[in-house]
Amino acid sequence: MKEVIAPSELIINEDGSIFHLHVRPEQLADKIILVGDPGRVQTVANHFDRMECDIQSREFHTITGTYQGKRITVVSTGIGCDNIDIVLTELDALANIDFTTRTVNDKLRTLELVRIGTCGGLQPETPIGTYIASCKSIGFDGLLNFYAGRNEVCDLAFEEAFKKHLDWNPQLCAPYVIDANPELIERVAGSQMVRGVTIACGGFFGPQGRKVRLELADPDQNERIESFRYDGWKITNFEMESSALAGLARLMGHRAMTCCMVIANRVAGEANTGYKGSIDDLIQLVLNRI
Repeated sequence: MKEVIAPSELIINEDGSIFHLHVRPEQLADKIILVGDPGRVQTVANHFDRMECDIQSREFHTITGTYQGKRITVVSTGIGCDNIDIVLTELDALANIDFTTRTVNDKLRTLELVRIGTCGGLQPETPIGTYIASCKSIGFDGLLNFYAGRNEVCDLAFEEAFKKHLDWNPQLCAPYVIDANPELIERVAGSQMVRGVTIACGGFFGPQGRKVRLELADPDQNERIESFRYDGWKITNFEMESSALAGLARLMGHRAMTCCMVIANRVAGEANTGYKGSIDDLIQLVLNRI
């Protein structure tokens, strides 16, 4: 007999939509673009030939439509891996749970998820404007550590080498290293993106080594991150969502990747706040290849 998921575990609104996103199962496409900024959802949807639905709830803005014959859903996640936990779990529920019986469907759907974001470059060869595809992500957030199967999907040898190089503080969450879907990386990144290793941080300031008014617990963290090398890999960029996306998708059986445009280079100390127009080129690239 199938396990019935309790209302307290999977909250369904009175209109048949999922609790946070307010999306109904029939409104979800198999191809999904994730963005952080709710305002960027419309920027993506402006390229659609047709729109089916436009739903806003909190920081979550969802539009489903078609682009050159492909049905695509674009969803804003807000900032941080905690929000990715909400969005990915609810998207998977929309795809793979029968809302009437509250049981998992016999046949599971595999979603294809591409996050389009912005990031800080950590190497001289990733100047402002560079597109980076996150082949590997290192989660500083600890999210995946709460789920069974974490060790089976993570690169444990990479994790140990990274912790040793950074002399990892045991007061921090244990970092996890997760690969993006390789086929999706090859198809979407092509020759236009740098393949890299991305650190997903639990904050924008201190966790990324930014000092404003508060002193940092480890002022030399970024220098050690930039100098880390393992099996031909080095850390290319900071952002705040890629590890949770890749990790949860892997555990759930979906295909996922993150690609970001560098808007600040931490080595050069430069930033571009007028990036919103130029990121449209990255959006069109992803739309054509997803």
